[in-house]
Amino acid sequence: MKKNAKWEVFNKLKNKNEKVKIEDILHILMENRGLTTKKQQETFLHSDIALVTPDSIGLDKKNLAKALKRVQDAIQKKEQIVVFGDYDVDGIAGTAILWETLHALGANVTPFIPDRVGEGYGLSIPAVERVLVQDPDTKLIITVDNGIVANEAVDFANSQGIDVILTDHHTLGPKVPKAYAIVHSTALCGTGVAWVFSQEVLNPKSQIPNEYKIQNTKYEILGDHLALVALATVADLVPLTNGNRILLTEGLKILHSTKRPGIVAMCEEAGVSQKEIGVYQIGHMLAPRLNAMGRIASAMDSLRLLCTKDSMRAKALAEKLGITNKERQLVTQSITEHAIESVRGQGESVKELLFIGHESYEEGVIGLVAGKLVEEFYRPSIVLSIGEKKSKASARSIKGFNIIEFIRTAEHLLINAGGHPMAAGFSIETSKIGELEKFFADSVQLTDDMLEKSLRIDFELPLEMVTQQVYDQLQQLQPFGMGNPEPTFMSTAQILSVKQVGKEKNHLSLQLQSLSSSSERSESRSQFSTSSNKNALPGIAFGLGEMSKDLKPGQQVDIVYTIDENVWNDRKTLQLKIKDIKLNIG
Repeated sequence: MKKNAKWEVFNKLKNKNEKVKIEDILHILMENRGLTTKKQQETFLHSDIALVTPDSIGLDKKNLAKALKRVQDAIQKKEQIVVFGDYDVDGIAGTAILWETLHALGANVTPFIPDRVGEGYGLSIPAVERVLVQDPDTKLIITVDNGIVANEAVDFANSQGIDVILTDHHTLGPKVPKAYAIVHSTALCGTGVAWVFSQEVLNPKSQIPNEYKIQNTKYEILGDHLALVALATVADLVPLTNGNRILLTEGLKILHSTKRPGIVAMCEEAGVSQKEIGVYQIGHMLAPRLNAMGRIASAMDSLRLLCTKDSMRAKALAEKLGITNKERQLVTQSITEHAIESVRGQGESVKELLFIGHESYEEGVIGLVAGKLVEEFYRPSIVLSIGEKKSKASARSIKGFNIIEFIRTAEHLLINAGGHPMAAGFSIETSKIGELEKFFADSVQLTDDMLEKSLRIDFELPLEMVTQQVYDQLQQLQPFGMGNPEPTFMSTAQILSVKQVGKEKNHLSLQLQSLSSSSERSESRSQFSTSSNKNALPGIAFGLGEMSKDLKPGQQVDIVYTIDENVWNDRKTLQLKIKDIKLNIG
């Protein structure tokens, strides 16, 4: 977070000098997250997997019943079924779940992941044509994490005698495909929708039979499917509330103990302790490896890794994913640097909406680059991989600006478009890019408030209240992520010491102490002592190293931070992960 972000205190205490009580901390934090009733708070703290049902995620009952009947018929008649996934973690994990489920039930089923460059995103006519080349007798396609805007592809499949069941979570387009049945919900990630559907396939008479708990049955292979749901839920950046939170909470438990060879091998290759897998490990270490294959190679290898039962095969695939991910990082870094310099080259004329494209941009990483542009400039960003006749684009947005809704205002210029309010993509004839850029520039409307990055603060917490007891209470709100941010506090403190750290000296390491009384606040700084203080708290401020020239021992500062715990030789110590610092000038 850059130091010029606007601070927004979400819950302001009635009296500035009021001190929050320990027993009230969780209550305030949950209220800040929209959980205002006792029932909502109890459900949040004590999640129950049985609450994740077709009804709770809003599946259409008629479509669901129709889809289940079609799957049962296909299994009984030994028809060829293809599970058609997307090439990201969400599509891959969901494909693994549905393929394994149907295979365990004796279905004649194969998985299919399209080629990003050759066939593009989701169900497409070229992809359906390749399905028919590989499996000429295909009678049923079940999509995972795609298809809800694939009108032409569904029509083509129908013309080839193929029924299509769409399972997806993306935003509906203006026209709904003429699929055999649609299992659609925006409440979960695509894999989450596929998991709920798989549970109904296993036991259509029961809402959620908790098959993942069943032992010593032919379904035992399906016992860790929630581990795959956890991977996808984090990777796809869906809000960690309601059903998503429940699925992730249960899925993390299974991730910690699963013997699935692919997950075990991937953790070993990435240097991740399986018992310590959390949102960070998934988002920054495991998911990028699974995604890398679909970005610059073949996503089928990621699917093979998740599904293989062979430990040696899993190890080889995990190594391949690790190598590919390093290549992806280099490509992303190079393109990001080029894109950032292109924007900076615009000088004072930088627009409200960033629109950057180049012939050298790899299609598989432009979404990542768009995300980097949002981080750097805090503008909705569209990045294009420009081809000779057709170009692909990925977009990322900012709070309050629905990017897919905005993109669809230009559907008359596009080949297709799809996505979410915060992330989307489209394809376009290269000859129309200039017209599209002008159309977007003329129609975008963003207020100054929307373009100002804000730092959300739960409430002001006296620094002396940062204790192990409080930290332990906060952990009841785990897992943290989109929609359930890690509790963030503001405190006034006195600097005991400050120094730049890191290879490039771009981080700060501080020792801070509380100002617990008015006498301490008015104490002369000339009396300040740098001697050790047992009440001091260490803090680390990543990316704020340049502030060291303005900070000195004895100064009073306002800090925004989260509370972290370090464990070393079985000793637990707390530290502050500081997001921003301002001098307190009284």
